[in-house]
Amino acid sequence: MKSKGSLKVLTVGSIFALLLGLVAVAGALHSTTTVKAANSLNYHGVDHMGSEYSCLSSASTFDGPVDQTAINAMLTWKINIVRIPLNEDCWLGINGEPSGGRSASQYQSDIAGYVQRLNSNGIKAILDLHWTAPGSQKASGQLPMPDADHAPAFWTSVANMFKGNGSVFFDLYNEPYTSSWSCWRNGSSGSNASPCNDVGFAVAGMQTLVNAVRNTGASNVIMLGGLAYANNLTGWLANKPSDPDNNLAASLHIYNFNACNTISCLNSQVAPVAAQVPVIAGEMGENDCAHGFIDTIMPWLDSHSIGYLGWSWSTYGCTTTPSLISNYDGTPTNFGVGLKNHLTSLSGGGGGGNPTPTPTPGGGGGGGTYYKIINRNSGQALDISGASTSNGGMAIQWPYSSGANQQWR
Repeated sequence: MKSKGSLKVLTVGSIFALLLGLVAVAGALHSTTTVKAANSLNYHGVDHMGSEYSCLSSASTFDGPVDQTAINAMLTWKINIVRIPLNEDCWLGINGEPSGGRSASQYQSDIAGYVQRLNSNGIKAILDLHWTAPGSQKASGQLPMPDADHAPAFWTSVANMFKGNGSVFFDLYNEPYTSSWSCWRNGSSGSNASPCNDVGFAVAGMQTLVNAVRNTGASNVIMLGGLAYANNLTGWLANKPSDPDNNLAASLHIYNFNACNTISCLNSQVAPVAAQVPVIAGEMGENDCAHGFIDTIMPWLDSHSIGYLGWSWSTYGCTTTPSLISNYDGTPTNFGVGLKNHLTSLSGGGGGGNPTPTPTPGGGGGGGTYYKIINRNSGQALDISGASTSNGGMAIQWPYSSGANQQWR
């Protein structure tokens, strides 16, 4: 589709013709094979807790349903990204895990199936290394940093499985809480060894884990949480790992009980990072059974094109963990109603009529003006499934993310 500046509005008939044509000639269209963090990660969704711990104590991978009905409930919130916490032992099949007579291959298959269902519904997935442990210790909780014994092997395995799928992002470690940025980047050779003097095991630094992913050929977006449980990004830019694909993003976790939890702090600590690299709030929430805090934070994040995910898509009320729902049919808690109302207010739905191509300056190679084509009824963009460049690629609707595979001229 090459009308450049002359294209203004498509009729219903022409969009149907376009879709039919795209199926046949997708290989000739301007497209990419992966999301680039440089495009910003302005997605909105939830963290679905459970797969970091359920595999340790039951014959199950998840806590709560992950079938199409459950995903349909997410879609009513206009969710377009879900973060899935993982357990190192269960994925690798070490230290007697997963439990219940299940195997690592079953755990991996369950995760892959959930990712596939999310992706087929236009929802991107973040895979997060959440629970780890060194040596023969069981991965039964959060530690200050990822362990050198198993974390590199974990990411090599995960990256090999999901490379080529640009709708999957890799969050290398949930919430680092070493006190040293040098430890965060470079890791250590042993227990309490410099620069990780406050960590009692050999640490895999972020550079090691980035290398593990990229050495597989995976070009997926990589997210890196800062210090202080991913709430401190002050040293992120100075210690940013080297990445041959230049596809790194900073992950921020922000709760009402964190040190950096005010607009003033966000302006001084997060905005400078967001000015240079994409930032996404991989976790956001509050522990007061209300939504006043996130109501203040979300508009600031929106104004800086920073995406965010609410913790968590679970039904435990507000006494155990900040739960967004009281039922997996999507019924929000008093905390969750704040996120749901905000996400649905961001959706571009409503109305009817013809899709509208909106000009976006620049875009991929070749110069000129590119257009995003938005369905006024669904608010979603014209896309090619899997960001394919092959003949026979399927034309689909997809949440707009500024990807090159959603820009037309």
